[in-house]
Parts: sequence; C-alpha cells; structure tokens
Amino acid sequence: KLFCSLSLPLLGPQPSISNSEGDLLFLLDSSGSVSYYEFSRVKEFMWDLVHPFTFGPKDVQTSIIHISTTPTMEFPFDRYLSSGTLQQAIRDTQQLMGDTNTGKALSYAKEKLFSDEAGARPDVPKVLVWVTDGFSTDDISEPMQLLKDMGVTVFIVSTGRGNYLELSAAASQPPEKHLHFVDVDDLPIITKELRDAILDVIQANRLHAVDITSSSFRLTWPKLLSQETGYYTLEYAPIDDLARKRTKQVSGAHTSLLLSNLAPETTYEVALIPESNVHYFPPQTTRVTTLAEEISPAQVLISESAPHSFHVSWAPTLDSVISYQILYGPLPGNSVKLLEVDGKSNSTVVENLAPNTTYLVTVTAVYKSGKEKSLSAKACTQEGE
Repeated sequence: KLFCSLSLPLLGPQPSISNSEGDLLFLLDSSGSVSYYEFSRVKEFMWDLVHPFTFGPKDVQTSIIHISTTPTMEFPFDRYLSSGTLQQAIRDTQQLMGDTNTGKALSYAKEKLFSDEAGARPDVPKVLVWVTDGFSTDDISEPMQLLKDMGVTVFIVSTGRGNYLELSAAASQPPEKHLHFVDVDDLPIITKELRDAILDVIQANRLHAVDITSSSFRLTWPKLLSQETGYYTLEYAPIDDLARKRTKQVSGAHTSLLLSNLAPETTYEVALIPESNVHYFPPQTTRVTTLAEEISPAQVLISESAPHSFHVSWAPTLDSVISYQILYGPLPGNSVKLLEVDGKSNSTVVENLAPNTTYLVTVTAVYKSGKEKSLSAKACTQEGE
C-alpha cells in the first residue's frame, strides 16, 4: 500500500453558469402525502440547484408544476429571468395538498414544456426534475415515456422509499446518472452532482468552458467537423478590452482546447468559428469568467509513504499566501497535530506516524488578507515496524 489520496474541493463562491440554454421544469410533489417540513426542504434544494445559473431568453428558464389532485403551474418559464426574482418565487410557492396524481401532472408537463404560452422555447434542451416521496396514485409509465420520446431528459429525486424498478424505468437512462434516492435532510449531498448532470444535458451541443481556474479554462464543443472537412478558428479577448483579441486555429478533429496564461477575475468573450469545406456552421460564442487568484483550484498530493512518515505537497503556491498550516490526525479519531510552513514552500514531510494507519491531512493556506482556504486528502502509512 504505497499511498491513498482523496482531494476535496476548495470552498469558494460558485462561478456563475451562463451561455447555457435550456428549459428546466420542476415537477414538485405538492400533495397531502408530503409534510410541511419536507416541502420546505425540497424548495431549499430546488433553489440551491439552480442559483448558479444565469436566467434569461438566451440562458436557462425554469418553471414549477405541482403534483396534486389537479396539476397546477406555479409560474411559466419566461416569468422570472433574474436570480433574485426566481429565488423569491420559489420561496413563495405554497403546498396545494390533495392527491398524488403524478401521471396527470406528467401529461400536463408535456404540454407546457413545448408550449409558447408557457414561455417554453423550441430547439432548446428540455430537462424535467421530478422530486417525489416515491408514491403516486395513478400510472406514470405511459406519460413519462411520451416525454422521453419527445427528447426530454428526466431526472428523479426520491426522498421516500419508492419502487426502485418503477422509478429507474421512469428516469432517463442510465438510472445511476438520472435517479437519486436520498433522505430529505441529505438533499444537499446530491446538489452539485445533479447540477453538473443537468449542465451536461444543456451544454451538450454548445461551446462551453470546463476546468475553470484563475489563469486558464478548457473549451469544449460538439463534433461538427473532421480532419478532412475543415478546421476551427477560436477567438478570445477580455470583454473590457476586445482589442486584445487572440486567435488560435485547431484541426477539425478536435473538440476541446485549453486556454492558459489568462488574467484572474476576468470575463472573456470567446467565439468558435467552424471553417468547413462542406457545410456552413454558424459561429458559437460564450463568456467565461476566470476565478479570483485566491480560490484557484488546488491539490494536495501524498507521496513517499513509509511506516512512520509521508511527504505532503500542494499546488499552486501564491504570492498572496503568508503560511501554510498542515493539520493531520488518524482516522477515525480526534487527536490532531499541527505543522506550520512558510508561504513560499509547497511541501513538507510529516513524521512520527503510526504504521498501517489512514490519516486525514488538511492543508490550509493563510493569506495576507486574513482569508483562509483549506484542502484535505487521505494518506495511508505503510505496514512495518
């Protein structure tokens, strides 16, 4: 056993998610089988799920349909196009009580997801998130299949026991990506995973950025060309200084490109121009904001593990850091020891450890501003005396 390592993400503000067009519909169990407490927790979860998105006619639009005796739309897709108004609308949503007629609500959802009067848009991805206690008084299989046949991606979050076979058949495939069973108090555990999965659906056919840091991001786009049929021109510039535009060309075989040496906390305007010798493809554009330097994604690596020691290293080292504190202790347990190293260092050796033991190691960067950011990893010492 040389070492084991599990990095946990640095905590920092969520970057906003823009240039992601999609209609997102929540199917909310508002029936009498749900307690007031459960209903309020689900509303919190819905807001946590969507708040990093940018809302608008070229971004995400969202709506809520209640499952009750008769399905009811809380608000249409195009009513709330700012984060603040949508948050208030979700907060003001009242439980209707009544029966759990989910099949009826699904049929109603099918109409609204594709209707102009409900503010839905043609030719944008459609996502349904059904939050349920796992119980329905009518059949869901046929209306759910109709929705999926029309191209809707269905995510199901069951906060009750629910019938696994029935729900896994109802969710989009594969169920391990689209179906979650979770206690109502543990909904925050799945928020990021579900949001990322929704984002994958919405962004599947668009230019977008992933792996955003303070100085770089990776652009990905759908496969439009091949090596033989053309190439891509990528143009990017800070939006407040478009004269500093830079251009790159990549072969038609590529579907991604890493842009580096960027300025922190800067919004870039990016355009992808497919230069095809067969078809015309319109340019795709997106805006990407790099992170602040202090919340640059970092990593903690454990190496050179021995029975009584291991080597801890981290990245990046920043001029704004005055020191690093390394807390370490065996798992499970409460005994923790502290090592402090200079802000210019990026590694240290932790000694006097017990053999064949798993330790939790937390590296905290202490900034000149007084802020602190932490990252943790698990480390295993080797067997031996």
